[in-house]
This record gives sequence, C-alpha cells and structure tokens, in this order.
Amino acid sequence: MMSTCISDFCSGVSWYYTGLFDVREGFHGKNDTNSIAPTFLGISYLVILAAQTDRYHAVASPFHYSQRMTPCKTILVIVCLWTYAYFILAVQICVADGIAVQITAFGTLICNIITLGIMIGLNIKLYLIAKHQLNREPPSSERENKRASLYLIVVVAGCFLLFWLPLFLRLIVCHFQIVKCKLFYNDGSDPTNILPRINCALTPCLYLGGCTPLRKVVFGKIRSSCCKRWSVCLPT
Repeated sequence: MMSTCISDFCSGVSWYYTGLFDVREGFHGKNDTNSIAPTFLGISYLVILAAQTDRYHAVASPFHYSQRMTPCKTILVIVCLWTYAYFILAVQICVADGIAVQITAFGTLICNIITLGIMIGLNIKLYLIAKHQLNREPPSSERENKRASLYLIVVVAGCFLLFWLPLFLRLIVCHFQIVKCKLFYNDGSDPTNILPRINCALTPCLYLGGCTPLRKVVFGKIRSSCCKRWSVCLPT
C-alpha cells in the first residue's frame, strides 16, 4: 500500500505537468521527462499485479502463505519492482531510438500476456475457490460480507482490464508500427493515458462501496474525528 500510494502520488503530481503544458512523452518527445513520470504509473501497475498474485497465494495456500511470505520478502518484491522499472528505463535512454522502441514494444506485449494470465486466469480460479469455501459455511452475516467481497474481486479486476488494456494495446500497435497512430496535442488530451488515472481514482471508491467492514472503519474514524473536533470547539 505504501508503494502504491507513493507511485500514485508521483503519477498524479506529474500529470499536472503533462496535462497542463505542451508535453508529449516519448523518445525525444516535446518537453518530456524521459519517461520518468509515466514510469510511476507503470510501477503502480506492477504492484497491483503483484498484489493480485499475493492474494491468490493467500487464498489458495493459506497454511503455507504465512511461512513463505514474510514482511522482508514483501519489501524485497517491492524493491525489485521499482529497480526493474527504472533499470529498463535507463536502458531505453542509453540505447538508440530504434532499439528503445523495440524494447518498449516487446516489453508491453509480454506485460499484456502476464496481465491477462493474472487478472483473468488467477482471478477466475480465486473466485471458484472462494465460492466453494463459502458454500460450505452456514448462513450468516459474515458469510454475506465474504460473498460481497468475492463479487468485489471480479468487479475490480474487470475495471482494471477495461481501463488499462486500451493504453497497452495502443502502445503495441504504435511501437510495432501496425498502423499509423494519431498524435494528440499533449499527453493530457490522450484518452488512453487518461483511463488508467481514472482507474486509480475509481478503485478506492469500489472498495468503499463494496466492502462493508472497510466502509464502517473509514466512516467510523471520520465520524469520531469530527465528533472530537466539535467537542473541543463547543464551550463547556
């Protein structure tokens, strides 16, 4: 969560630069940041995929999960993802433009294949495992909360694919030069760049709307904080 917050915050701050000014990221693009700013969004994407895999591991092998995944291993995974993202970026900056385009194209294609395998394959299997476990439990309010969380997994994964795949498909088509891609005025006016940012803002709303325990905790803390402030401000 810390890694996602940092990468999303940096991506949001950099979006003001790319969206408000005449900026087009790319190889020797207009007023670009050498793809440093878009890489923050890519890191957030990689962390989401890692979290999906981690969740599947926790549900599919709950007894072995606590032994295999420790806080140190989690930190190591996050560090490796950040290192990998900016190492690839450094390689792209150092090599010729033609080679950099090929690296981006093949990297995006491989990332798409992995994404479909994780977001569709693992989530479907996760859904079936969790549904089977719920059917074995007696009817209760906790069971209904778990069922709602189960449906939430499907909705979040579907929205993730819906908002992210257009960007990756466009990158593959453009970098493999399958068709001539249209250039927008700047990155802020490119719909395929806007959609992933919408997903980053939509996902917390989906979790709050679909997860009753989370909603109670969040709004309960907000309510208690407001009550404390009002009690301090009111005269005794």
